[in-house]
Amino acid sequence: MSVDEMHGEPVPSVEVPSQELPGSIRNLGPVAWVREPLDDAVGGRRQVIAPPAAATIGTPAHGAKAALRAELATPNTVFMMGDNPELPRMPKRPTLADFFRLRFDDVSRSHMLQSAKIAKERGLGEKVIMACLLHDVAVAALISSNHGYWGAQLVRPYVDEEVAWAVEKHEALRYFADESVGYSYPEAYIAYFGADYDPPEYIHREHEAARRHPWYMTSRLVTINDIYSFDAAAEVDFEEFEDIVGRNFRQPEEGLGFDGSPVAHMWRTMIWPNNFL
Repeated sequence: MSVDEMHGEPVPSVEVPSQELPGSIRNLGPVAWVREPLDDAVGGRRQVIAPPAAATIGTPAHGAKAALRAELATPNTVFMMGDNPELPRMPKRPTLADFFRLRFDDVSRSHMLQSAKIAKERGLGEKVIMACLLHDVAVAALISSNHGYWGAQLVRPYVDEEVAWAVEKHEALRYFADESVGYSYPEAYIAYFGADYDPPEYIHREHEAARRHPWYMTSRLVTINDIYSFDAAAEVDFEEFEDIVGRNFRQPEEGLGFDGSPVAHMWRTMIWPNNFL
């Protein structure tokens, strides 16, 4: 136990003793987060990957951090910094296409490309197509929780504000039906969250405010063209959207992550997701 400095009350530790970890975690041990030295390792050293708190807090895996720190006592062992050889190396000036190709997970990449393709085939405007192409950009390589807001931040410096707004507001709109435009609550969400799930109050407020906004239909069209049970075997190439991206995404010359924008650090996090600091 530790003491809450503000209230002077004992609070539980966030570290879980290794012996209290579930067997599946305990048996896995810190080895799963340690990369043994190979020819491509930094100086031939063992590299420890410290999982971020956002990925582990509230789970038994969070307690493994102490064990991972203890790995540094092993000779020739360092924390992972820079390129993880297990990941494809990003170019020095990465483009949006590079992130789709080298960092976004297969499921998210396919999902966004399929959504954009459907919007394009329906003859919708380029802002809607672009928003569909980017709507789950945060899920793809950064974080799922509040992904609409994270995604909007990621793309706001590079797209029309209407596109960023649509990406952000789809977070709330997807939970609420609008039968006037043919949008029903996704059946998949019943399986994901349970039939009795009710979004938090702030999501209700966001939905109501978005319904009154002039750009409401741009974001609503994202939810309409979102694919909640999509074909994992479908193949859609990013190249199909290169012209649309070229007209609607301001690619910085320095590369995403290195242009000094307020969100450059978020793109760098996706380039080097396993950095200790």
